[in-house]
Amino acid sequence: MSAPAFVDAGTLAQQLATERPPVVLDATLVLHKPRFDGDFSAESGRERWLAAHIPSSHHVAIDTDFSAPHVTHDHHEQPQRIADRLAELGVGQQTRVVVYDSVGTLWAARLWYLLDWIGVEVSVLDGGLRAWRTAGLPVAVGTGPDAASDAAPATAPAARWRPTVTRDAWVERDEVELASADGTLVCGLSAAAFAGAEPTRYSRRGHIPGSVNVPARGLFDADGRVLAPAEVRERYLAAGADLDAELLLYCGGGISATANALALAHAGIRSVRVYDGSLEEWSADPSLPLTTLELVE
Repeated sequence: MSAPAFVDAGTLAQQLATERPPVVLDATLVLHKPRFDGDFSAESGRERWLAAHIPSSHHVAIDTDFSAPHVTHDHHEQPQRIADRLAELGVGQQTRVVVYDSVGTLWAARLWYLLDWIGVEVSVLDGGLRAWRTAGLPVAVGTGPDAASDAAPATAPAARWRPTVTRDAWVERDEVELASADGTLVCGLSAAAFAGAEPTRYSRRGHIPGSVNVPARGLFDADGRVLAPAEVRERYLAAGADLDAELLLYCGGGISATANALALAHAGIRSVRVYDGSLEEWSADPSLPLTTLELVE
């Protein structure tokens, strides 16, 4: 039985007090807003983790530990390399995992999508670190047994294990090129980015023709918690998405699209694939069209 897409802070606290607690991974990465077209700037979230994190959690560098070099159109690592890195963190084939971040859940969603793809029993902490702290639960600072309020021992590595890919999770560029304007191609970027009305991290502004817009961040409330399943479904229907068909999800670089997939899983919809290259790959080819819009105030 697969794990629920989300777990709340109180439930996670209870799970951590059991004899077989889940491994908790903090996937925080700080991605800065672009100041001009092509301005891509990111920095590790480890300093944030050191400042405050869920006790016994591990910070992971999702852009290097679980991602391939950007010279490829697929940013995700291969299943065995993901499993090997998880084993180093104490995650075995039957280990439960909870992931979170402190920057709005998008990076936690990315890690969730990768782990779910290879058969790991994984959930996302609803509301992230903010929800944990709001619930009055303890946070740790620093790292290691000598750090303030963090006396948790290091996690022993798990035995190397062979992952089982559970489904076809990815869509390639050639299939996206053939997608028609039938509500199956969904962009998870903001309305302004979709319209091409603000600077982009990539080569050109706009969206793939024929796609509809369901901003990933709009699927979470002001406190960072996911909307109710019915509300998630309504956001897609209002945008013109066809929830009876397989949805092909994209964004700028394959991150926001996984938050779309996560919210859809929460709403009971699992027939989705992510275009991992997204606009980073698409916009780099001048022969591929992009559409811009004039936003209505």
